[in-house]
Amino acid sequence: MEFDSEADAKNFYDEYARQEGFIVRIDKCHRSEIDNRIISRRLTCNKEGFHVRGKNDKVNPYRKPRVSIREGCEAMMMVKVNKCGKWVVTKFVKEHSHPLMGSGVRSYRTTESKDKRIRQLTKELERRDQQCQQYRKLILSLLETVEEQNKFLSTKVEHVVQCVKQLENDVQKPLDTS
Repeated sequence: MEFDSEADAKNFYDEYARQEGFIVRIDKCHRSEIDNRIISRRLTCNKEGFHVRGKNDKVNPYRKPRVSIREGCEAMMMVKVNKCGKWVVTKFVKEHSHPLMGSGVRSYRTTESKDKRIRQLTKELERRDQQCQQYRKLILSLLETVEEQNKFLSTKVEHVVQCVKQLENDVQKPLDTS
């Protein structure tokens, strides 16, 4: 197959992917050593390869690590610019190593909207978690205050009991001497 531009090739593969039930990942490209323009592009299934954490991948303490969806799928389409300036398919692998989502069941846009909803719910969950932490602090502070008041009242009650005993002793002493 032949395309007028790289974008046309990508649009074709996107439509093909939507019909087959997978999502396209824009993968590697090669550039011209003369003018640095892209002369070939590899478009793959989004489950292509395996995720390998690099040395520079720092774990952000505020974000939970994402689960990799890569499964080693080899489905791909390679396009290259020919001498006439047309983009030609030079390699095509149709077989996927995983079940497909079904014809037109999900498109990139629906996946994108689900990701957006997940981000919204994650933010809401984080907000609620912070709210719970604030409530926890308030409850602990209240419990400390109640404990302090309890100790204070216990001390006062103990003092009153001692005073009453002292009074009883004082009242009984004069009676004993008579």
